[in-house]
Amino acid sequence: MAARRTEAPWAHSYGAFVKLALAVLLIRLAFAVILGSPIPGTHTLLTLPELPLPDWAEGIRIGGRVTAEGLTFALYDGLKLATLLICVGAANALANPARLLKSLPGALYEAGVAVVVALTFAPNLIADVQRLRAARRLRGRPDKGLRGLLQVGLPVLEGALERSVSLAAAMDARGYGRTADVPRTVRRTTAALTLGGLVGVCAGTYGLLTAEGGSYGLPVLLAGLAAALGGLWLGGRRSLRTRYRPDAWGVRAWLVAASGAAVATLLILYASYTPSNSEALHPGVVPLTAPTLPLWPAAAILLGLLPAFVAPAPENTRKEPS
Repeated sequence: MAARRTEAPWAHSYGAFVKLALAVLLIRLAFAVILGSPIPGTHTLLTLPELPLPDWAEGIRIGGRVTAEGLTFALYDGLKLATLLICVGAANALANPARLLKSLPGALYEAGVAVVVALTFAPNLIADVQRLRAARRLRGRPDKGLRGLLQVGLPVLEGALERSVSLAAAMDARGYGRTADVPRTVRRTTAALTLGGLVGVCAGTYGLLTAEGGSYGLPVLLAGLAAALGGLWLGGRRSLRTRYRPDAWGVRAWLVAASGAAVATLLILYASYTPSNSEALHPGVVPLTAPTLPLWPAAAILLGLLPAFVAPAPENTRKEPS
């Protein structure tokens, strides 16, 4: 990510996502210590004073015995969510909202606008907080603690509201929301294909994940994908927008997309090959054993580093020819 990050405002939000992931991990461990864990354990680390609760709160405890198995389970559970937050932060720091919206098919343009605005809200919010904190430091005012947070929060929310109103006015001035006049049969066919395709994708995915659906899972998934793509193609006929200088999808783009798909495919195949492989990717805590490092999944994850070498360098980091 550091090799292909630009100087855009949203590219400086990755550190905040990492701090948020660490906070989530610490909160999960704190909950396991204070509220206990449903995982039975025999290795007691410490025993906290237990607060007696009424009968209607049966099954809930505050304090008590803290085991190594419960803390390890909480650590694994918190690491999953922390990893998701770090991945989302990396995507927010690298993705260009304008290019992302321009690359969407016409049928997903309205939904894509909402998704892009949602994805860019957190980075822009973090950039506003950093800018206001720097301004307060230059003026000799406190920027930390509860007082600094309260004095920074109101201008940040006010700026977010003004940005939303400006975006709505700009979209209205550019004729956003206009659709072409298509026959009613085309609209009904589009809705049927899209809805049926999504149902087929869900049913096919469920079949692939269960042992009973191994025979019908893949055909239903492929049929659902075909129907959904057909619905998206028909839905794109309602969009009147044009693309100015569309991005070229070249060899580098294919390599970047293929690297992510290859990592996901190899991990899924490794986990579904034998039950022992699945246990290696999801280590248990009862009995408490040290996790192992499977060789093939670790090598497959290294394919995710391919975009750092094949993706084009940002324009603001390219060197001028001498």
